[in-house]
Amino acid sequence: MSETVKTGHPKGLWYLFGTEMWERFGYYLMLGIFSLYMLDGWNNGGMGFAPAQKSDIYGTYLGLVYLTPFIGGLLADRILGYRRSIVIGGLMMSAGYFLLSIHSVTTFYIALLFIILGNGFFKPNISTLVGNLYSGEEMKDKKDAGYNIFYMGINIGAFICNFVAAYMRINYGWGHAFAAAGVGMLIGVVVFLLGTKHIKHVDVVKPVQAGDMSTGKILGLTVLPMFIFGVIGYMIPGNFLGSDTNDAFIIGCLPVIGFFIYLAFTAEAKESRAIKALLAVFTCVILFFAIFHQNGDALTVWAEDHTDRSMPTSVSTVADKVGMAQVVVNNDVVSADKVTFDSAIADMRAKENAMPSVTAADLKAKGNYANEIGTLEKSRSYFSTLPGDQVPAKGTNLKLYSTELYQSINPFWVVALTPIIVGIFGWMRRRKQEPSTPTKIFLGLVITALSALVMVGAVFATNDMSIKASSWWLIASYGVITIGELCLSPMGLSLVSKLSPPRITALMMGGFFLAISVGNKLSGMLSSLWESMPAKQNFFYLNFGLVMAAAVVLFLMLKWLNGVMKENNVQ
Repeated sequence: MSETVKTGHPKGLWYLFGTEMWERFGYYLMLGIFSLYMLDGWNNGGMGFAPAQKSDIYGTYLGLVYLTPFIGGLLADRILGYRRSIVIGGLMMSAGYFLLSIHSVTTFYIALLFIILGNGFFKPNISTLVGNLYSGEEMKDKKDAGYNIFYMGINIGAFICNFVAAYMRINYGWGHAFAAAGVGMLIGVVVFLLGTKHIKHVDVVKPVQAGDMSTGKILGLTVLPMFIFGVIGYMIPGNFLGSDTNDAFIIGCLPVIGFFIYLAFTAEAKESRAIKALLAVFTCVILFFAIFHQNGDALTVWAEDHTDRSMPTSVSTVADKVGMAQVVVNNDVVSADKVTFDSAIADMRAKENAMPSVTAADLKAKGNYANEIGTLEKSRSYFSTLPGDQVPAKGTNLKLYSTELYQSINPFWVVALTPIIVGIFGWMRRRKQEPSTPTKIFLGLVITALSALVMVGAVFATNDMSIKASSWWLIASYGVITIGELCLSPMGLSLVSKLSPPRITALMMGGFFLAISVGNKLSGMLSSLWESMPAKQNFFYLNFGLVMAAAVVLFLMLKWLNGVMKENNVQ
């Protein structure tokens, strides 16, 4: 067992904490601006995608980024080992973020591919190493708390990154913001390498045992069929799941899902029951992630278009000095009628297109002019649902909280609430009343469902979307869903570590991320309904119903799941 520090946790945990903090800094920096970048006009430095295309790409990316951990976990278990896989994955993700900083359609898709593959090597294996640090008998009771601490590291990175994203995007543009994500990932790799001496003893490649399926056969039975099924799904006439990519993704997942079902029914009896229990929980948590990851899509659109983001003067004075305030202006163009406004913007675009773009000075001037046009368009959009008495006088401006900053609300709550949640469960454990891990996950689903009802209140507060809602609605909704998240997401990682047969722990961790993958794709599919639902409260009622249904299913399985936990001598 590795050295422990005064908290009683292995010293290696703190290096994994730091590695994951910087990795999530890069990941959530990119994710926090991803939808905004895709929607922003090409001339403003964005991709200029339509809302439906944006949601399709968002959901597909999030789905694939959590699908590849199945492969990365298997290769780490059998061939590469965990540390090597983490370094490979970190470097690939960093390369992807740097590629996103190049404003090009080709590099945009290549960058996403690098991030998707890199996350496959990184994500399941760092989570597996955390569990391995607690494999000894004397440490097993601290595993849930260890994962909560590790999870707090994730969210410190996720909290900080959005301030960096807002600063870089406002002052230097989208490319510099994505490059900052790449730098953060490189720092994470360095932290991991510095702590490897405290981790290497739990990085053990597990040899194939008699009766185990070979690595090549597993890949042949999953990856190849996954590709074939995905192509079939893409080419099927019509779109029974909304788009070709939706069809391709869900149908492509079927062989991998089938493989895990095969594992569950062919393992020896005790392992079989444990794998079936994990798969049952995975199925239920799919809907949690379908709702949770709308924070980067539907809820980002809500923050951008329907939330009052105006800064108090006391805040805007400071924010303006450090380049952290988003500015909207009211002038003759912004306040003009629609025909006049559209004509003025068209004339400005024509002038922009005619500007030379040869020297660095030319490009800078053209970029500044494009930013000026973008400010006019965003000002017009923001003022459209702002009460007249709150619109600044003509010739003046208004300072706003950047939309990216709303992505920091959830990680702020995680950092603030983790010690409280860990303390409550620790207090209950000392009194032998701590809920089992499956029960915590059930509670997480119920609480997550309630967060959707908070957003129903937010919709009603807008008076049929005619005015903006207070930021407090988003803050409250994120606060509620964060409690659900802390009961569910780190507990899911802990459950996999507790119940997985040792020789396939990272593979089963990949299965957990497969569930996240399907949930993430569903989040994009659900978010695509946002534009087509005139009564926005129905969108959030749908979210509530879906997660509550998953909670009911899990509740009905609790007695069986807790029995499997006792059989494996874990809580």
